Amino acid sequence: MKNVNELLALKDTKEVNEKLNELLASFQIYYQNLRGFHWNVKGKLFFTLHNKFEELYNDAAEKVDEVAERVLTLGGKPLHTFEDYLKASKIEVVKDESDGAKLVEATLENLSTLIKLERELLPVAEEANDEGTAALLSDFISEQEKTAWMLNSVLD
Repeated sequence: MKNVNELLALKDTKEVNEKLNELLASFQIYYQNLRGFHWNVKGKLFFTLHNKFEELYNDAAEKVDEVAERVLTLGGKPLHTFEDYLKASKIEVVKDESDGAKLVEATLENLSTLIKLERELLPVAEEANDEGTAALLSDFISEQEKTAWMLNSVLD
């Protein structure tokens, strides 16, 4: 039986999987931050932000699944404990905040971190001849850049 790299005509995917797990952990913290933002937001934009944070955490949950399944596709093992997520994440936990504008700023900072991680992973995936991961990341980046633009407009 061929290993996954041979089967998919990929070069070594160890580094891709390591970086995908870092992205996975960061997405999990981003997701949990958004849940807290959804529950705790206050202010004039409550209804708008409450709904937007729910939309964003639902999207993040889908992306978590896609990243974890990509790790599995490449023969790796996705991180799956909060202990591991906290160690590997490049996103900080946001706690005890309810001001709508500050929550939007934190969301933008989180998105910026995710985009940075995805951009750093792109050339690693390309070096491994991993078009599947590169395509996934390109889709994520395009969507997150648009989301960041929209959220930034709320602050203007």
